[in-house]
Amino acid sequence: MEGAGAGAAYTARTAEEVFRDLRGRRAGMIRALTDDVDKFFKLCDPEKENLCLYGYPNETWEVTLPAEEVPPEIPEPALGINFARDGMNEKDWLALVAVHSDSWLLSVAFYFGARFGFDKETRRRLFNMINNLPTIYEVVTGAAKRQSKEKTPNTNSSSKSNKPSSKVQSRAAEPPAKAKLSAPKDEEEDSGDDGGDDEEEEHDNTLCGTCGTNDGKDEFWICCDNCEKWYHGKCVKITPARAEHIKQYRCPECGNGGSNKRIKT
Repeated sequence: MEGAGAGAAYTARTAEEVFRDLRGRRAGMIRALTDDVDKFFKLCDPEKENLCLYGYPNETWEVTLPAEEVPPEIPEPALGINFARDGMNEKDWLALVAVHSDSWLLSVAFYFGARFGFDKETRRRLFNMINNLPTIYEVVTGAAKRQSKEKTPNTNSSSKSNKPSSKVQSRAAEPPAKAKLSAPKDEEEDSGDDGGDDEEEEHDNTLCGTCGTNDGKDEFWICCDNCEKWYHGKCVKITPARAEHIKQYRCPECGNGGSNKRIKT
């Protein structure tokens, strides 16, 4: 991030800015290990000195020597990735570089978080945004695609036939519950619940899958029938009126903004 060098004048930054920085660096490193893998392989010459893979916020990458300044401007990536290149199977070597790249991205993000004085809630929001992205390792090894296929719902499953037409509710009536089979409750039904305190604590910890916050407890929320994440209606552009006509809601990550929804008969 600009102005993040040693001795620079730090200004207040947000979790969203740090996340954008990480996302740009991540995109560059993924490109190095996938689309540009032949170029990356040649640059990692074992005959050279300790080399590192850097990702930059503008989605570019570079294989170069570590910074000479001490302490470095930001945490350094893994040193000497080139030395293991010819001693391992290429796929295993790329997977190892990917794991170290994921570790580096997290260390850089939380370095900025500490440097900018993020509090507990801001750090949690930052981590939730990062955690919603597949890791570099998952992308490089193909695990991300396999996980996506495994999450594809079976539309012929009878287990969903008895569920409510959509998992929607107003936070004014009750905070969203993570249990998939629990339907929204009316205000007059919430007096006889056993373990209400535990459920209320869980509800309070529910975070929006898009913005990563649990703000707006009195706002409209909707739950994805596929991944079971809750979202502010405004974050996924779903209104209560529109939700009444959604038989099976799928969030943007699972189904391109609910493209598979069906109209009630």
